[in-house]
Amino acid sequence: MAIFLGAPGTPQAGGNPAASQRYDTIIVGCGPAGLSAAINLAIRQKSFLVLGTDLCSPKMQKSPQIDNYLGVPAISGEELRQRFLHHAAAMGVEIRKARVDTIYPDGEGFSLSAKGEIYQARSLIIATGVASTRLLPGEQDLLGRGVSYCATCDGPLYRGRTVAVLAYAPEAEEEANYLAGVAGRVLYIPLYRPVGPLDSRVQVLPQQRPERIEGAGRVERLVLSGQTLAADAVFIFREMTPAQQLMAELEMENGNIKVDRHQATNVPGIFAAGDCTGRPYQLAKAVGEGQVAALEAASYLERLRTRERSGARELMETTSTALADS
Repeated sequence: MAIFLGAPGTPQAGGNPAASQRYDTIIVGCGPAGLSAAINLAIRQKSFLVLGTDLCSPKMQKSPQIDNYLGVPAISGEELRQRFLHHAAAMGVEIRKARVDTIYPDGEGFSLSAKGEIYQARSLIIATGVASTRLLPGEQDLLGRGVSYCATCDGPLYRGRTVAVLAYAPEAEEEANYLAGVAGRVLYIPLYRPVGPLDSRVQVLPQQRPERIEGAGRVERLVLSGQTLAADAVFIFREMTPAQQLMAELEMENGNIKVDRHQATNVPGIFAAGDCTGRPYQLAKAVGEGQVAALEAASYLERLRTRERSGARELMETTSTALADS
């Protein structure tokens, strides 16, 4: 899918978008909060990128009727979801399919890793919603020690070894096929139906539920409902990466991203909106928080530019004084 550059007239990037541009803002998530943030950034003429999944807001799609969204009573979740998408599309917003694995500061803002591609921005809005599944026992403790959310990033570390793939969504099939060419053995546990075509080297274990990941300092076993698998690594692919795994520096509260009244997190330049900030899980809250996050991100960017201009003037004045004295 296409990359969206919020400011009209901004050239579109080809190939790896990060190779040619640092955006004002990257929005992670394309549900109600993310789309609300997108249209408000577009109005503010900011350059931005929306990263999302194939199906934006699956929870809305499954809702038979919504009665408490002001102005549109007795509407199905799917119809309202389509209206959100059409509104965004009418303003030029397009969504690039990408699942962000990691966020880290890079000196000029932030870099985001998504399946081997790197995207860069001066500010971020996290609007990932909430995962429908909880972290498994042992998942957090063994993260980086055999637990991974990125096959292309960490797969080569397990060349010739046994890896398990917990697949909560069909996107995991591509990751498993990649691992088949790297690992010695790939055990695929699908938690969805139907399962698509897989490399012949991938061993599928259907009708199993994961219970916990075990190991003394590193992954050694994956315990399922019907058996225990010896494994050197467990690759987990959900529809979205849990918010607490995106960036270690993010402050969490009761499993949600902690924000203030401005939707600002504890990391300057990162804002969060929607269900990922906690209850109540309501559309009106998500849309409102998305708007606030976009407006506050725009204000943050203006403050950055003001400081940069001030710093440039001071440097010019200092240089001029030095030249006059020489």
